[in-house]
Amino acid sequence: MNEVLQARPATEKAGEAVSAVIAELSAHFGDRLATGRAIREQHANTVTWLPNEAPDAVVFVESTEDVQLVVRSCARYRVPVIAFGTGSSLEGQINAPKGGISIDLSRMNRVLSVHPEDLDCVVEPGVTRKQLNEHLRDVGLFFPIDPGADASLGGMASTRASGTNAVRYGTMKDNVISLTAVLANGEVITTARRARKSSAGYDLTRLFVGAEGTLGIITNLTLRLAGIPEAISGGVCGFPTIRAACDAVILTIQSGLPVARIELLDEVQVRACNAYSKLDLVEQPTLFVEFHGTEASVHEQAERFGEIAAEYGGGAFKWATRPEDRTKLWQARHDAYWACLPLKPGAKALATDVCVPLSRLADCVDETKHDIEEMGMIAPIVGHVGDGNFHTVTLVDMDDPHEVAKAKDFISRMVERALAMGGTATGEHGVGQGKRKYMEAEHGTATLDAMRAVKLALDPHNIMNPGKILP
Repeated sequence: MNEVLQARPATEKAGEAVSAVIAELSAHFGDRLATGRAIREQHANTVTWLPNEAPDAVVFVESTEDVQLVVRSCARYRVPVIAFGTGSSLEGQINAPKGGISIDLSRMNRVLSVHPEDLDCVVEPGVTRKQLNEHLRDVGLFFPIDPGADASLGGMASTRASGTNAVRYGTMKDNVISLTAVLANGEVITTARRARKSSAGYDLTRLFVGAEGTLGIITNLTLRLAGIPEAISGGVCGFPTIRAACDAVILTIQSGLPVARIELLDEVQVRACNAYSKLDLVEQPTLFVEFHGTEASVHEQAERFGEIAAEYGGGAFKWATRPEDRTKLWQARHDAYWACLPLKPGAKALATDVCVPLSRLADCVDETKHDIEEMGMIAPIVGHVGDGNFHTVTLVDMDDPHEVAKAKDFISRMVERALAMGGTATGEHGVGQGKRKYMEAEHGTATLDAMRAVKLALDPHNIMNPGKILP
């Protein structure tokens, strides 16, 4: 089966094919097609350590019909197609290792309809999460998935994003009701109706959510919405050790406390956030917590969390009572990646994540912390620990081969540990290029062959974002 998935013809013919596609598309799109080096590099990986592999051209599309036209042209010549939202993915999902055409969906940014009575909406893929929530503000609803970056909703669906609210509201797989996608042959499919549930046929929606553009290009989405809570309360609580903080999280979730957000920052990340976001937290492992509900329920939840935290040596819960204080606190959490960079000027950030069953969270985080200290690295830990997901941001001098090798070894150990604990190589960053080599260890040969069979059926010439997910 591997031999069937050929990405494109031999190199010389590939160059001719790309030239033919660019000529075709230029005639139709005019100045909406760009081939300048700078703009091509902006449409490849720019935010992490992975090399920048630019496409041959970028097309700015404005409709499903535009996407169809690009895909059909690329299909004729077997030229790769890579979807681009905002470029915030972290595992090289938007790189073009075999060249090809990047389809920039940022101009497809309309909120098509909102159905307040059904708690759903229909949007184009270039709408960002902040744009949508601004649009929804007056109807008392919000879209709860919050990965930190103001990512496009099409990109968030493609990488099966989650974020700080996932412990209460789920991930993108739980909040995409239906989607429309352009397949590798240019045909358009809609995966489901707008009903809240269905038993009619295969669940194609969830097949495309997390496929990273390898099966088709999403051109609109029907999303589940939530009501804006009557009351929101939150704050921070410090702990003597990182294991104590994790144990408090485990008991909080196992007790059924409906916490909306519960985020872990180790003492290194706290120090970075203090400097970057002008906070004044004690430099110790810290939980950022938020509760949603009625005034009475929020108060009760906060009291119970305080009792649990105290069992594990947690300090007094420091409330962020004003909305602006909560906003500052969560903005600092969202800026954690950028806050890390000044800890080692000139270094690149090698961001990665794993996810384990909640009962193994403390073990996995504690052993990872031990690795960081033993290997002498700067690698702050931060995580959406309410669902067993955490991240490290390893700062690496990419000009030092020994340091690069050590960082890669650390990540491999982190992933292997998570897998041994029944976890996954990535809880939310996705596979892209960076995690492909762990797919067989996680899924096994037979499961990967099943994935390849799906890929082959929908994209027989492997033009849709080749070089991603499948090893």
